[in-house]
Amino acid sequence: MKIRHFGKTKALPLQLILIVPFVLQIFGAVGLVGYLSFKNGQKAVNDLADRLMERTSSKVNQHLNAYLSIPHQVIQINADAIRMGLLDVRDRQTVGKYFWHQMQAYDLTYIGIGLTTGYGAGAARYDGKTVVIDDWSPKPLNNLQTYATDDRGNRTRIVSVTNWSSFTETWYAEPVRADKPLWSRIYTWNYPGHPYIVASAGRPIYDTNNRLLGMVGVDIHLLKLSDFLRNIDVSSSGQVFIMERNGLLIANSAKEQPFTTVKDEIRRLKAIDSGNPVVQGMAKQIQQRFKGFQSISGNTDLRLDFQGELYYVQVTPWRDQYGLDWLVVVSVPESEFMAQIDANTRTTILLCLAALGVACGMGVLTSGWIARPILRLNRASEAITSGNFDQAVEDSRIQELNALANSFNHMARQLRESFTALEKSNAELEDRVEDRTVELKNALSELQRTQSQIIHSEKMSSLGQLVAGVAHEINNPVNFIHGNLVHTQQYAQDLLKLVQLYQQHYPSPTDEIQITAEEIDLEFLQEDLPKMLSSMKMGTDRIRQIVLSLRNFSRMDEADFKPVDIHEGINSTLLILQHRLKDRPERLSIKVIQDYGSLPLVECYAGQLNQVFMNILTNAIDALLVARDHPENSHQQLAITISTDVTDRNSVRIRIADSGPGISNEVLQKIFDPFFTTKPVGSGTGLGLSISHSIVVSSHGGKLTCVSAPGEGTEFIIEIPIAPRQVL
Repeated sequence: MKIRHFGKTKALPLQLILIVPFVLQIFGAVGLVGYLSFKNGQKAVNDLADRLMERTSSKVNQHLNAYLSIPHQVIQINADAIRMGLLDVRDRQTVGKYFWHQMQAYDLTYIGIGLTTGYGAGAARYDGKTVVIDDWSPKPLNNLQTYATDDRGNRTRIVSVTNWSSFTETWYAEPVRADKPLWSRIYTWNYPGHPYIVASAGRPIYDTNNRLLGMVGVDIHLLKLSDFLRNIDVSSSGQVFIMERNGLLIANSAKEQPFTTVKDEIRRLKAIDSGNPVVQGMAKQIQQRFKGFQSISGNTDLRLDFQGELYYVQVTPWRDQYGLDWLVVVSVPESEFMAQIDANTRTTILLCLAALGVACGMGVLTSGWIARPILRLNRASEAITSGNFDQAVEDSRIQELNALANSFNHMARQLRESFTALEKSNAELEDRVEDRTVELKNALSELQRTQSQIIHSEKMSSLGQLVAGVAHEINNPVNFIHGNLVHTQQYAQDLLKLVQLYQQHYPSPTDEIQITAEEIDLEFLQEDLPKMLSSMKMGTDRIRQIVLSLRNFSRMDEADFKPVDIHEGINSTLLILQHRLKDRPERLSIKVIQDYGSLPLVECYAGQLNQVFMNILTNAIDALLVARDHPENSHQQLAITISTDVTDRNSVRIRIADSGPGISNEVLQKIFDPFFTTKPVGSGTGLGLSISHSIVVSSHGGKLTCVSAPGEGTEFIIEIPIAPRQVL
């Protein structure tokens, strides 16, 4: 028999083995905690800075949308009043007084009209306080008179007289040439003591016969935007400024004005020439980074170094439909956030070092406490090996070492305890088998639900393809009929006109013509044929609308995640359900109240959201029909209310409420459960609301909730993020 001898390795003391790993673990844990604390602090600073700048940019954009929409609202009102004949532009006395009253209602600097005849009138607040009335004629010499007014808008005295021609002004020429409302440009004027810096909005005006009369314009002061920016709570050193694409400043939150005065002339400053060093430095770096300001097309977050300090910068384009294209820049220094983080980091490091020292000391004491009883047990074992059985190991304050010393004396008891432990293990195994059986049952139920959802989704997909195909096939012949009806109607009118001319010039037709005219009832035919063609045209228009709604609802060409108009999907769904909403002999129609807010385009799966609208609206109609079956509700008006708005969480909210019988609390808790339905057998699968909940929550990261009580109707609330991260 061969005996294999292993090389003897060098043994290490137990105390050293206990201390070194313990200290290394403590050191690693402390270092990791300190590092993660620092990194989390930096991440928190970045997140806080991003949220602060996004909130500030959002406030500025909202204010710009509200403030700069007023001029176009006013000129729309005035253009409509002139078109409808409510305001006579030839009566400049009344026009000037009318504009004076509008100046009392709106925070504007000028409202006026310029006519193609050269005449014009307006009301202005040149000094920012007092409203005066301008009146001018086409004569070139001293033709503009400015009148002071009393507290009722009546002219009292002439304040100034000057030469004026509106034809040479861009605020008149550009809207007339463009034939649409727009912003002409920004005007500057050094009014004594009150700089006059305004954006001018203009719109062409027409009479009731759609003849061009001239234009109506409104000026709005831009220096008030700087006042608004100074009142925004960004940070103690943060800056916000607005500039045009050419780099000219419009407004800024700094105390320096966005303009300078040279020889009594107002000159606007470029952002790179601003008197504020932060605004100037940020503008120069942004210009260098993008090689100008024209290439900035979307929200951009930057980290810029200025004078040795890091700044968080966000550049947000702002545009409107009338031609304004500005940039909103928000900058915040990193030191605003990092001071407290650095202090916390230093405190964390000191605490970690102190904890490390205490842990090392405790490790030394603990290792000695563990090693001494083991050494005594080792010496006793060596003595027994040498034949000295008269050994006794002293008790230790460590329970495990005491159990080791008494193990031989308690062998039988340990054996019995082993059998007891085995029985206990068997019982636990049975419990585990039972738990596993329950899990398998739940998994099977979930698999069945998933299979049903897949089948339902495939059916909806097939239905969408069928609807899109049918709509496409119907669309071509209907468009052909609709296009030819226009020509047919014109041909019929020409033929009827020819018959009328024959009747006028040949009032005594032959007997054969007279008999034929009576047989075909020519007089009735002349009256009824245009009506019949108009009815046919209305019918084809209706078919085209239905086909368009079917194509919009199916969304077979928009299966991807893309921006869509939520209102378009709701309206398409309502049109498809119109047959269930309109009047019938046995009941009144279901009234649909559409309270739509102003919604942006939402990035979503359009077809899936249309399926959600269809499921919820179908359930609402079913609930209303159930309520109508009760005699006490037979004459009650059925109604569905659909309202939309934008929440402060950057999401859109759609509320669909009905005036039905409501839902009990017990049913409300199960309403989104798969296969749960209150409808009769064969009338529903119980998957509609479950799938709708999955589409809104899982596919779009939104929320779908239901609010209801017996007798108070039911309301479903859908919240969808405007630009969510796409969920696969």
